[in-house]
Amino acid sequence: MYLRLQDSRDRELDEKVNALERAGHPVVTIGLRDLFDVGAEFFRWEFATAVAGAVLGVNPFDQPNVQESKDNTKRLLAEFKAKGRLPEGEPIFSEGPIRLYGNAASAAAIQGARTLGDALRAHLLRIRPHDYVASTAYLQATPVHAESLAAIRSHIRDRFRVATTLGYGPRFLHSTGQLHKGGGDNGVFLQFTADDPVDLPIPGEPYSFGVMKAAQALGDLESLQKRGRRALRIHITGGIEAGLRRVLEAVRETN
Repeated sequence: MYLRLQDSRDRELDEKVNALERAGHPVVTIGLRDLFDVGAEFFRWEFATAVAGAVLGVNPFDQPNVQESKDNTKRLLAEFKAKGRLPEGEPIFSEGPIRLYGNAASAAAIQGARTLGDALRAHLLRIRPHDYVASTAYLQATPVHAESLAAIRSHIRDRFRVATTLGYGPRFLHSTGQLHKGGGDNGVFLQFTADDPVDLPIPGEPYSFGVMKAAQALGDLESLQKRGRRALRIHITGGIEAGLRRVLEAVRETN
């Protein structure tokens, strides 16, 4: 779907869309008179979602798996209050500042991996035809982080020839997060977490904002694993920028 300003002179973008159409992909172009027409597009797609939901037999005004993640987070924070720590479990692979976490199926998939590149290759080889790969980052959305995460996403797309997405937690939980858990089993997931270099307490609570964010990430991962989704959590224990660079190097090693 191509939203294009009618007086746009972006020939490079036009050519990219034309190339998709020539390759046989279904493409619809909607011409906008000016930027204010974006408001009408919001309504168009909200209405289209409701209609598609009716045809598919899906309630477009409900988000049960979003609520499930919230409930998981509350339970994990209650456990932190009682025990002073979150139940992260043991990593299934470690290399320097990078630790990988996953369920028994993920552990079996990367068994025998000697390097981070080996482990990520084994996980990504679980991709099947028509799957997508979703990267969910519970990290601060800085330009440097965004650049590294985009490079990771792009390389996976090009290497494995699949659709890829990138979302920041916890905000993606209210959009694509419902699809991840309530949709079909055609997603492979990479969740990024890290030790926060700076953290702040929450007034009136025994946990910090960092702990709350970590509980949201763990709650989401728990929901994915409950449904047998192919999910791997990549946790960075040192500097986040250096850790992301190492993950990017490892993803490039999957060639």
